[in-house]
Amino acid sequence: MKKEKTEDEVVHLRREISLLPAVCFIIGTVVGSGIFIAPKGVLMNSGSMGLSLLVWALCGVLSMFGALCYAELGTSFTKSGGQYTYLLETLGPLPAFLRLWVEFLFIRPSSASYVSLAFGRYVVEPLFAPCAAPTLLVTLVSILAITFVVAVNCWSVNMTSRTQVTLTFIKMFALVLIVVPGVIALVKGQSENLQNGFEVESLTLDKLPLAFYNGLFAYAGWANLNFVTEEVINPNRNIPLAIIFSMVTVTVFYVLVNVAYYTMMTPAELLMSDAVAVTFANRALQGLALVIPVLVALSCLGGLNGSFFGSTRMLFVGAREGQWPPLFSMIHIRRHTPLPAVLLQYPLVVLMIITGEIYELITFGSFAGWFFYSLTTLGMLIHRYRFPHHPRPFKVPLAIGLSFTVVCFFIVGLSMYSDPWNTGKSCVLTLTGVPVYFLTVYRFQLPKRLKCIYDYCSIHLQLFLEVTEQEVQTY
Repeated sequence: MKKEKTEDEVVHLRREISLLPAVCFIIGTVVGSGIFIAPKGVLMNSGSMGLSLLVWALCGVLSMFGALCYAELGTSFTKSGGQYTYLLETLGPLPAFLRLWVEFLFIRPSSASYVSLAFGRYVVEPLFAPCAAPTLLVTLVSILAITFVVAVNCWSVNMTSRTQVTLTFIKMFALVLIVVPGVIALVKGQSENLQNGFEVESLTLDKLPLAFYNGLFAYAGWANLNFVTEEVINPNRNIPLAIIFSMVTVTVFYVLVNVAYYTMMTPAELLMSDAVAVTFANRALQGLALVIPVLVALSCLGGLNGSFFGSTRMLFVGAREGQWPPLFSMIHIRRHTPLPAVLLQYPLVVLMIITGEIYELITFGSFAGWFFYSLTTLGMLIHRYRFPHHPRPFKVPLAIGLSFTVVCFFIVGLSMYSDPWNTGKSCVLTLTGVPVYFLTVYRFQLPKRLKCIYDYCSIHLQLFLEVTEQEVQTY
């Protein structure tokens, strides 16, 4: 007789993410390199310290609105996959496929390459200061970082979550190291730089949106937990709690960090600095000045690990829904990780790190990202109208959903107005997925010989990677 498998032997993604790792996945992805880079861009385009602090607070509120919308979506639709799943359920298969297409064509590889290179620079450059660091060494360290992240994500979900918790506590320690000296200096009366904080003479309305772009870049990553809904313990409770606690914490810390910067640096000094946190450390933490670059590097590593963990689940779910090759919906028989989905991104990220051609793709990705945020929350509102009795354990106020959707479309429209060339190229890259969808998903047609080759390769890759399809439904 055939022996039945025990719970531990059945191949499926397990619910191993409790509330603390859920919080750390959000905070750890949001707090990456942005808070150490973006203050310069926010100040430059807002025109004054006071307005820049207001921009940071408003960006936090806007990100919170978006995160609350995703909390409703995450508890309404119990599948993993984040935006892909929500677009599939609310607006149909074509928008969902386009989201999947742009994610793995240029958004995720380019952002992962950027963060990896930021890690490499912060690790290598202090060793060669004041001289320039060797480009080859920065590249090699960056590749080591992405290799480490891929290895951890392939090994186990439990190790990935533990790594994320550890790195999140380290990066929060880095923020505390910045906030405490700034608050102490402020209490002692060192507030000269903030006394005329709301001068508006240098403010121009065409630059203010750019200030918000820089601020929102630093808050990016709040939707990360929704990619792994099927692996969260008690998602109806833990997803909303993790989102609310994380975004409130990040917003408070971001504002306090910028206040600390301003107590130690004048606007001119901050604008002249290419690494604001390092400049701050040299002035306020002279004994720990060499520690800050290391902490910033580890912060980048945490952001890389969190975003990599989440985005691979989008590909996994897309393959499970039949919009990507079935191999990528398979799970390692012992590690219980979506191994093929994790490995797919690695070669393209390494290639981008080596070539360095990522910055233009990041511009493209910003437009595509906000466009799909708009579509996702619009789909939420349409679904709420069409199916008012659909179970929604967490329901965001209608005003919040409408406000966030309108602002997202405004940001998209502003991008088309202010930078039509790059925005147009982003639209073209996104629309290249339309013929691919109709040829490979809507009406799959492959010559018999090519189909035999495809099946042969798939079977042997499955055997080589030791993966199989999920044996139980987890949603």
